[in-house]
Amino acid sequence: MTDKATRRRGRVLLRPLTLIAAVAVALSACGAPAAAPPGQSGSAAAGGGGGGKVVIGVGGQTLLTYLPTTLAQQLGYYKDEGVDVELQDLQGGSKALTAMVGGSTNVTSGYYEHTIQMQAKNQQIKAFVDMGQSSGLALLVAPKNEGQIKTIADLKGKNVGVTAPGSSTDMFVKFLLAKNNMQQSDAAVSAIGAGSSAVAAVEQGQVDAAVMLEPDVSVLTKRIGHNPVVLEDVRSSEGLKEVFSTDSWPSACLYAKADWLNQNKDTAAKLAKAIKRTLEYINGHSGAEIAAKMPESFAGGDKELYAKVIDDLKKTLSKDGTFTEDGVQAVLKTQQVANPDVGNKEIKLSETYTNDLVK
Repeated sequence: MTDKATRRRGRVLLRPLTLIAAVAVALSACGAPAAAPPGQSGSAAAGGGGGGKVVIGVGGQTLLTYLPTTLAQQLGYYKDEGVDVELQDLQGGSKALTAMVGGSTNVTSGYYEHTIQMQAKNQQIKAFVDMGQSSGLALLVAPKNEGQIKTIADLKGKNVGVTAPGSSTDMFVKFLLAKNNMQQSDAAVSAIGAGSSAVAAVEQGQVDAAVMLEPDVSVLTKRIGHNPVVLEDVRSSEGLKEVFSTDSWPSACLYAKADWLNQNKDTAAKLAKAIKRTLEYINGHSGAEIAAKMPESFAGGDKELYAKVIDDLKKTLSKDGTFTEDGVQAVLKTQQVANPDVGNKEIKLSETYTNDLVK
């Protein structure tokens, strides 16, 4: 351990959270199912070919990390590219992944790390357009425990809220425990979802701490009337580098089964182009302009706050939809530490993503 790390563990980590988060968080780059579940009714297995509808499962549609997926539809970009897209809000990356593996959806708007998790289970999933360069997660202390939980070590014996077990938020907790020489069993995790359920769980003290997302962090801040205590925060490039030692950590993306991609390359390329156009639109417009294009309900009754959070989100989004080698390597290292299912298994990263369809 470096002198810096030693000093860091020895001091109180009380970084006040600014009202508007520097990044949009990814709900759930959630855990991979052990095996493909049977197809569900309304299967989309054949979708995407011959002009058929493409069903995209979103791992928590109101979460800002997935904003480009919805905005592309609001702007009419999928239609412009000649693809009939249906978005399904599945309130969690693990559910979105499971739906795709089971055949209920064609494509998932989820976290890149799923592709690594699935390869470790001998199922080939490939990401084909990147949206986020940071996971955008923040580990907050519930108001009832402010002054008691000051470091990661203080989480021992505590209950930490995550969007869902096996999710990206869960992996973040496990990674931080390991980084601080603790066992994964030292802290329990509880599913609190996202949105109003997550905010209520933290505000009412149903959990001792929680990994939260935007816009939930800002909503919580407004409700409790002060900045929550933050133990770790990767919603900024500085925080990302401090926790993961990287400038890029691919998060929200579009991914699909490798077989589906091989059979629907043209359709996937059109989806990738629509997302790339959306990222360019986001980069060239203000948060207020973007908020005006989004469904009104996504703002949670406070469009001004929503617009400000979007402005900060822009800093952490990909500009061109491509993955970087350093970024995917960083995600793999996180999984090797936090996810026993990945561990030391040989992972061929070249089979987990492609930039060919974005160009």
